[in-house]
This record gives sequence, structure tokens and C-alpha cells, in this order.
Amino acid sequence: MTNSNTKIKTIEELAGIVARLKRDGKTVVHSHGDFDLLHPGHIRHFQAARALGDVLIVTLTQDQDIHRGPDRPVFGQQLRAESLAALASVDYVAINPWPTAAQAIRRLKPHIYVNGAESADELTGEEREAVEAVGGRIEFTHDVTFSSTHLINQYLDVFPEQTRSFLEAFRARHSADELTARLQSLANLRVLVIGDAIIDEYHYAHAMGKSSKSATIVARFLGGETYAGGALAVCNHVAGFCQEVDLVTCLGTEGSYEDFIRSALKPNVSPCFFLWPGAPTVVKRRFVDPFMLNKMFEICFLSDQELPGEVRQEVADYLEQTLDAYDLVIVADFGHGLLGVDLARFISEHAPFLALSVQANSANLGFNVVTKFPHADYICIDEQEVRLALHDRITPVEGLLHTVAGQMQCRLVAVTLGSRGSLTYSSNADTVSIPALSRKVVDTVGAGDAYMAVSSLCAVADAPAEIVGFVGNVAGALAACIVGNKESIDLESVRDFIVTLLK
Repeated sequence: MTNSNTKIKTIEELAGIVARLKRDGKTVVHSHGDFDLLHPGHIRHFQAARALGDVLIVTLTQDQDIHRGPDRPVFGQQLRAESLAALASVDYVAINPWPTAAQAIRRLKPHIYVNGAESADELTGEEREAVEAVGGRIEFTHDVTFSSTHLINQYLDVFPEQTRSFLEAFRARHSADELTARLQSLANLRVLVIGDAIIDEYHYAHAMGKSSKSATIVARFLGGETYAGGALAVCNHVAGFCQEVDLVTCLGTEGSYEDFIRSALKPNVSPCFFLWPGAPTVVKRRFVDPFMLNKMFEICFLSDQELPGEVRQEVADYLEQTLDAYDLVIVADFGHGLLGVDLARFISEHAPFLALSVQANSANLGFNVVTKFPHADYICIDEQEVRLALHDRITPVEGLLHTVAGQMQCRLVAVTLGSRGSLTYSSNADTVSIPALSRKVVDTVGAGDAYMAVSSLCAVADAPAEIVGFVGNVAGALAACIVGNKESIDLESVRDFIVTLLK
């Protein structure tokens, strides 16, 4: 009996095999997909594709290029490849090292490229061009269809019972098409982000052990990466949904990182930088064990003073001239000196719609609280931050949402709860609990900022509280699968995850 694993080749190996088959006069058929859960629809599709020629080759999307949500793929690329290779109708299998099938098509040069009829809309223009460039043709199979996503959601234990129950009720009230339309309608919003610029450095190190002469843990440096964090990351998330995003922030004159920041911001972000004399731009240097991304130690470069009075006045003068031009003002206050009480009061009074995040961290714990702003239209904070603001360690968090909303005359409040999901409170509706939408966590740094950025857009568009919380949880789940702020969330990734959840 032939070992099916001998069917699994690299793209380069497969290209050589296809060239020989074509020289021998064989008609080569190519199919491509995720194939995360093989089902009868796939089997019938492969049988129909094989009947179009002499040899069927199948390429599959590698794990890192499947963007259907944090818990996908359910099955890793090697297991998916082995499953495909076990089918009699499939002659060869390769894992595609590129994000789309286009480059594989150009390399393999099949006579026929086959998709299922239900996937016709998913065939990209790039893939069509690649097929035409190699002299091939596109065919579609028409047979019984199934959805891998639907089968995974229904029959595999991807989510805990609480999440499955929530999704079942939520999809009865809202469709993926409705939420996609809402997100697409945000493109023309004019958004201003005000907040602290933060440079996130990840220095990867392997702990070798204790020093022989002192109680010091010694680590071997492996490498490092630098990301745009804080308000910079919030801007990049928003810019994945809106065409025009402006930024107001402050950089230090002692190591401004301006060139790096400009290169790290998306092209549709327009920054306005104010300079803080004698201070550094905030840098958070984390030393990380790369095996489990455990953070061993952190050093912060920052000023522990408030922004000088003359610079505060420059910022206030600029905002006075520009705030009215925006549909949404997002404040991402990390408590590193930019936003003192005077500027907080000014922004509260003049922003057309204010979405507010005031964060607690080791540099400001207990001193930087949301209530320094007299008013906001939407507040997004975590449980610790709302408890610090109200000096209350005991009251259930649902009650604290009501209190802070009333105190700040705020229509909508969201509190993130980590692995417990989030709560959203609207002044004209009950408190809504949204469970966590993923059990996969790579790094929690930046997940709250992604939640805040994307949910703020829904809030200004007057979406119901449960949609604000749901979309926020989607953005947070996606961001929790990214190391730091290495990548930003965008419309495509959120839409794909929503489609996956609501099928």
C-alpha cells in the first residue's frame, strides 16, 4: 500500500513534477484552499476536479495566512496536508508558502485551476490573472456544498458553552452582512486621536541561570523588535477602517523617535507633533522569554512630570482651532504627562463626540483616572480602572458602570474583563455581557487599545451597545494573537472573523 505522505511535496518539488507530467501530455488540474475540516463537499469537489484532467494537485493555505479568527485553523497545516493526501482523488499536495494562490499558480502552471461554485466570489483578481498568465483556464465544480466554518462551529468544541449560547442568540438578531455594512459605513468618518506616543521595544532573551557570584539571573540576548504603541497603535487600528485619521501627540526632544514613528504610522494617518523640551519620547523596553512570550523585566524611559505650561497652551490653541472639524475625537490617555486636568477639561467641553480611554499602569497607578475628564460620550476602560476611578473594590462591576456613566454624563460605557469578555452599558438599555470570543492568547499588550479603537467607531455611529461590545471583543481577540503592536487590526480581519463567528 502506498504511503499517502509521499504525495506531500514542497512547491518547488511539485513544480518539477508538473513540468514532467505536462511533457508526457498529461492534463494537470490545480485546486487551492484552507481545507480546515474535510467534509463531503470537499470530497465531491476533488472528485469532480480530478475528472477534468489526468492529475489533481492541491495546495493549501499555511497556518499563518488563515485569517478566519484567533482559533483558526483548528487543524494545523501538516495535519491538513496529510488528510488531503489520504484521498484517492488527490495525486499531490503542497503547503502554499504565500498568502494567496497566485504565486503558486504561476510556479506550477496548471492547465486548469478549479474552485467550488460557492467560492467563485472568493477568487481574487490576482489569481485570475495568474491563471491567464500561464495559459490555463478556470473551472468551477457544482455539487453538494458544506461550510467548514459552520461544521466547526456546530460540531467541534471551539468555544465554551457560554460563548456558544451567546453566539446562537446574537446571530438570531444580527447577521454578518449587517455588521459588515455597519463597518464599511465608517470609512468617511473624520477621526482625531489624542494621546501619548509610546515606543514598545521587545528584547528577546533566554535565561541561562543564576550568576555564580550573586543572586542575579543571567540571560542571553537573542534579538529585538520595535513597535509603535500607545496612541500610535490606536491610530493605526482606526486607519484600518477610516480614510482620514489625524493624530495629536507629544514627542521628547531627547530621543524623539520621530522618523521611526512616521514610518510606522499608516499612510492615511496625519500626525501633529508637539515637542517636550528635555524629556524623552516614552519608551517601554520589555525583556521577553521568546518560548512563551513571558515578560521577565521592563524598563521605562519617560518624564514623571506634567507637560510644561507653554507646551500645554500650544496644544490647547491647536485643538481650539481644529476640534470642530472631526466626527470623533478619541483620547488614549496613558498617563505619561500629555493630558493634565486643564487639557482634559478643555477636550471634554469642545469635542463633538469624545471616546475616552484613561489607563492605569505602573507609572501612574491610582493617579490617572477617567474622572479627571468631566464628560465623555463613550468610555472604554478595564475593571481595575473603573474601580480606581470610583475608589470601590467591592461593588459588582455592573453597578460601577451605572455610577461612572451618571457621574460623567456618559451615554455608553464599556468595561473590558480580560478572559471574561466585556460589559457594555447604555443609558437607554440594560447592561450587556459579551463573552470572550477566543481562547488563544499570544500577547495581551495592545488588545485593550484595539478594543477601544474599533468599538469607538461603532459608538459614534450609534450602534447598539451589544454590537459595540461584540465588535470590540472581536478586535481584542484578534489583537491578542499578535505580539505587541506588531500589526494593526483592519476591516478585512474583523469582517472575516465576524463571518466565521456568525455562520
